[in-house]
Amino acid sequence: MGEFVMPGYLNEYQRKAVLDKSSACLVNANVGSGKTTVLTVKIRYLHESADISYRDMVVLTFTNKAANEIKERLAASEEASNLPDMRYFGTFHSVALQLLREILPVGQLGYTADFQVMDPEEELDLALELIRERKLQIKYKNRLKKRLEQETAGSPGRNSSRIQDDMPLLQEALKEEKKKRDRMSFSDLLFNTEQLLEGTEWKPQWVIIDEVQDCDALQLRLIQRLVDKGASLFAVGDPNQVIYSWRGSACNVFYTLRAAYDAVELSLPVNYRSSETILQAAGAFAQNGGGFTGSRQGGNKIVVKNHYDPFQEACYLADRIRGLVQEGIPFRQIAVFYRLQNQSGVLEEVFAQNGIPFQVSVKKTIRDIPVLYWMLQVLRFSLNPKDRGAGIYALSHKEYGERRAGKPLSEKAASSILKEEKTEGCPLYERMTGFLEACPEIDSPEALYSYFDLDSYIHPTSRTWQEDRDSLLMLFQTAFETLPFHENAPLHGNALRQGSDLHHGEYPQPEGEGQTALETAWRTFLNTSVLYGIPVKKEDEEVDGVRLMTLHASKGLEFSHVFIIGVNYGLIPLRTRDFEEEDEERRLFFVGMTRAKDYLELSFYTNPESRVMPGESRFLRMIPQALVENDAAGGAENDLQTLKKMILEERAAGESAKKPEPKEEAPQERYITHRKYGKGKVVAEDEAVLTAEFPGYGEKEFLKAFCGMEYTEGSGD
Repeated sequence: MGEFVMPGYLNEYQRKAVLDKSSACLVNANVGSGKTTVLTVKIRYLHESADISYRDMVVLTFTNKAANEIKERLAASEEASNLPDMRYFGTFHSVALQLLREILPVGQLGYTADFQVMDPEEELDLALELIRERKLQIKYKNRLKKRLEQETAGSPGRNSSRIQDDMPLLQEALKEEKKKRDRMSFSDLLFNTEQLLEGTEWKPQWVIIDEVQDCDALQLRLIQRLVDKGASLFAVGDPNQVIYSWRGSACNVFYTLRAAYDAVELSLPVNYRSSETILQAAGAFAQNGGGFTGSRQGGNKIVVKNHYDPFQEACYLADRIRGLVQEGIPFRQIAVFYRLQNQSGVLEEVFAQNGIPFQVSVKKTIRDIPVLYWMLQVLRFSLNPKDRGAGIYALSHKEYGERRAGKPLSEKAASSILKEEKTEGCPLYERMTGFLEACPEIDSPEALYSYFDLDSYIHPTSRTWQEDRDSLLMLFQTAFETLPFHENAPLHGNALRQGSDLHHGEYPQPEGEGQTALETAWRTFLNTSVLYGIPVKKEDEEVDGVRLMTLHASKGLEFSHVFIIGVNYGLIPLRTRDFEEEDEERRLFFVGMTRAKDYLELSFYTNPESRVMPGESRFLRMIPQALVENDAAGGAENDLQTLKKMILEERAAGESAKKPEPKEEAPQERYITHRKYGKGKVVAEDEAVLTAEFPGYGEKEFLKAFCGMEYTEGSGD
């Protein structure tokens, strides 16, 4: 093992964290302080200086992207022979899956080593199926998915104890049915791993965690189980960025770990991303750690603008962004953040009309693409005939399943086919049950497509045929990029191609003698597909387009110029029920602000959508005024009432200076189309104000400069 050389680019705080020899160390990493750099160098230090094998480390992240980034940085300075040892580097769920498949005795829980993963929606579907079959009385079914997650985690929601229903019976039935189908939910992966670790001798030497502040109860218990077995702990995170309490994360993770293990607490206070002005403004929303130390002095003031409505703002942004690009700012370095996903619609429409390239960040799972989700069930049953739910779904799907006399097969008929193992008149069932035998000869995406005769199920005459076909071939291509198509022999060594997005270490050694590398690979692929999804299309981070995303989606990213829109009460912040929700809204705004490196612009509406209060929210008033530039073009002059008053005053002054002229009536039978009110008839207008009558809404008066309407011909009846 060579001598470790400390990188010269680390500052004193970063070096202290890397060299810390405590058995438990928590690093409070302020935003933009280089936490991923510290975490990666710490791993190298342990490996090269303390001679800790990567195989003896568990490195836990919250996204596959973060795990891959750590592995890629390590790979850049590592011998290729050591890369497969990073077998327990990944998300909490992927590492739990790896441990359950490789080390832990899942048979004690009633599972086989070939168990498959089910996503939360599949678990919900199974729960609803059991409720119907067993006639269980369950209240608040619209919150059932959340209740299931909380019950599995052992942290029931605040009102669960007062809900008197058959939830305990459902939990027990669901537990047994999942075992019968050899399926584990996301929560089961963590819960079962934590339970089984107690009785095994295996333990890592180090547990290293990224974004530790986001841990929920189950993840925290898994960490504690590993540390209680004797592992040392190194965790980095930022309490100011706890923005996922709705899915279980809590603010007390640092306190819990510090108290439990007498952990040393260090800090990374220096921000390398944002200008001093942006950091000072964001500091008004930080709830932990006090002030921030920036490496960049000065900077532009925070621009605050007032827009009449989202449409007028989108038009402004199109012009503003075009101007920035002319100044040399790439489109991809410009981002627009909003609180709710539905706010992107007007931006997409206006940007498209104005030739502004953009990318909308929307996380899609495989379930969002019907043909892919159906194919996943086809493959799942093909690999595990015990999974009757997948088989019934595949055969009885109304659009892609088997048909009899031109009609989709019913679930009852599909169940009968599975029960009696009838292959006659059911080619899809025959192909699914013959897949394992045929698998060695299926050596390409096209061969797999042909084997299942998919043209017979996605229907070439269908308008979605080409899109469905492309989606299926992309799914298969993703699989074949990772599957080891060598000899059909029991698995040995690392079969996965290094660098694959779906790679999480070596495949487990199969327990059954007849299991082959291909079978194991396919099962691994299906599990990772559920955990991480399949890309609907290849997204190139270098594509030069403006990024549109929610504040939640912005976490971990950075841009030169950031626009945060809709800073009205009801959007930013959302209407909150208690102080905890209000605090989380503040932290979310803090995250959004600190994505900006050079320029930050915040805006609010005079005439927002329904249920949103007009005018600036209190968040804008919390920013020190010395840091704010209220844009002259977007201040009081953009207030509707002020504009009306100014126009009326100018009109009155003009009328007193000359002989009054008859009021010019609107042209006969003139119509306009408004985004909210639809088509309306013009009643009156002059150079500044327009009045129109809308069916169901009555007369509405608008300032023509900001109304965002188009004239149309005829009534449209």
